[in-house]
Amino acid sequence: MPVLKRFLLGAPISSADEAQHRLSKKIALPVFASDAISSTAYATDEILVVILLQAGVGATAFRPLVPIAIVVSILMVIVVLSYRQTIFAYPSGGGAYIVSRENLGVTPSLVAGSSLLVDYILTVAVSVAGGVLAIRTATGFSSKWTVPVCLLCVLLMTVVNLRGVKESGAVFAGPTYFYILMLVILIAVGLYRIFVQHVGPIPESMLSKEAVELKHQTSVLGLFMLLRAFSSGAVALSGVEAVSNGVPAFAKPESRNAATTLMWMGGILGTCFLGVSVLAARLRPYRGENDGNGLGLIAQYLYGGKGLMFWLTMIATFLILILAANTAYADFPRLASIIAKDGFLPRQFFNKGARLVFSNGVIFLAAVASALIVVFKGDISKLIPLYAFGVFTGFTLSQTGMVRHHLALREGRWRAGLAINVVGALTTGLIAVIVVVSKFTEGAWIPAALIPIMVLGFRAVGKHYSRSRAAVAVQPGYQVARETHTMVVLVGGVNKGVLHGIRYATSLNPERIMAVSVVSDDDERRTLEQQWIDFDIPIELHTVYSPYRELTRPVLRFLEELDAQHDDDIITVVIPEFFTSWKSQWLHNGSAFALKARLLRRPHTAVVSVPIHMHGQTTEEK
Repeated sequence: MPVLKRFLLGAPISSADEAQHRLSKKIALPVFASDAISSTAYATDEILVVILLQAGVGATAFRPLVPIAIVVSILMVIVVLSYRQTIFAYPSGGGAYIVSRENLGVTPSLVAGSSLLVDYILTVAVSVAGGVLAIRTATGFSSKWTVPVCLLCVLLMTVVNLRGVKESGAVFAGPTYFYILMLVILIAVGLYRIFVQHVGPIPESMLSKEAVELKHQTSVLGLFMLLRAFSSGAVALSGVEAVSNGVPAFAKPESRNAATTLMWMGGILGTCFLGVSVLAARLRPYRGENDGNGLGLIAQYLYGGKGLMFWLTMIATFLILILAANTAYADFPRLASIIAKDGFLPRQFFNKGARLVFSNGVIFLAAVASALIVVFKGDISKLIPLYAFGVFTGFTLSQTGMVRHHLALREGRWRAGLAINVVGALTTGLIAVIVVVSKFTEGAWIPAALIPIMVLGFRAVGKHYSRSRAAVAVQPGYQVARETHTMVVLVGGVNKGVLHGIRYATSLNPERIMAVSVVSDDDERRTLEQQWIDFDIPIELHTVYSPYRELTRPVLRFLEELDAQHDDDIITVVIPEFFTSWKSQWLHNGSAFALKARLLRRPHTAVVSVPIHMHGQTTEEK
């Protein structure tokens, strides 16, 4: 196993080398911005899914597309400017969680933290599902393979991220920049052909039968469906907060490099999202529920079929959508470690692994995202409604916290920052309400219910750690009272393990020492007593009857009787155990593990294992 681990993950990295594994801006962009940039591949599509498939308005579906994209882009500018302020105000990372904790209090910070964690889990599921959909569009492979391919992609992403942030960033940089290049080329070619060559919409001959039927529907677009379409398109903002969460991962000067990366990301995202929306509004890529993604249909039409440029575009789309999950892999473990450090998540999330990665967070993220993919069958349109509520809840709390920050400190140019944050808090809060109302029945109720449950769970963990700290805290001058000592050696028969265990126990010179054996009949008792005489063992032997061949409960009852006799004692239970190679260890009695688990929960009880290493010998087991 150690050899396989080193092969997959690489050699351990020293803590002293951590500074060398910080990210430059060029590497940080694909690490932290791939999620946001990847949304250009599906955000426009998700608007059309609502208007075409759900509202059924036919040809009029494309009229509100560009206005919705413009509103989303304006909102994106506000959010980007807000998080730029957060980067400089809170360079330790943590984004909305830290801002809320410092300015709004514990409960709002836990709401922000749970919202972001849910968002990152969904980022992995949505991105991978979107990438597999893109490759299905190009290759036409059966939908029955969607879930297995998605899970394989999650596994590969997990292994690469366990190797380290810098190494994963270097792996993902090329595909991210490749996608940006291919998307810019597609938009440029599309705009040229539309406005210079005056090409018309995609002909019906290129559309599926289901898409043609959708084209001729005549329903009227109501306000409710328009709001639902807007909330679907607003997922283009997902991942914008990622840079502010990961500021400590940047090379020095961290804040300035992070702010620059954030602005690059905002410019690329806004330009490409608007460009794709303009192409879709003009070319009208009608698509049925099982037709693949609209970006692929646009590329096929503009490039005159499934030629080289089409395939390059689809491969780039597949890669960016799969790799967009890397943003979550970079930020989920880091945010979980911050929350764990504050005492609201298990401490295991705080620890870094051998590759300077929060390994437990990476594995947990992969496991939950995989479960979502299985439950929702890798369908991105079913996952998207779960997505936006957590995103905008985090945005709202972050910007509300920055409002309090500006009002409290009143630093230079604070009024401009205050205005941006007030507008951002109001608009993102409104969108969060729109999302949960308009998509409640489609699944938005799940994160709306899950986030409060997570907050209660965080608080329960926090209370546990508070009680634990209080239980072990000491005041100056605290002295431990002296306790008498009773040693109890568990025996099953006289063998090397038992004799070594007795020798160990007697060497400690306790006040009382005895051997205890659990027997099921008189013959077993007499045999053991005779062995005790034959080997002249100098400690008292006690036998406890267990007619039903139990071990744990009879031992516990015996210890309780000792407690009644000597209530000021600490009892040490000595358990002789045999160990052999990993190949044959499973052949030996594992009852000691269950017994130790129970004994360690007893007050005033210590448990000592005395190992006997067999090294290939044949030794009678207890």
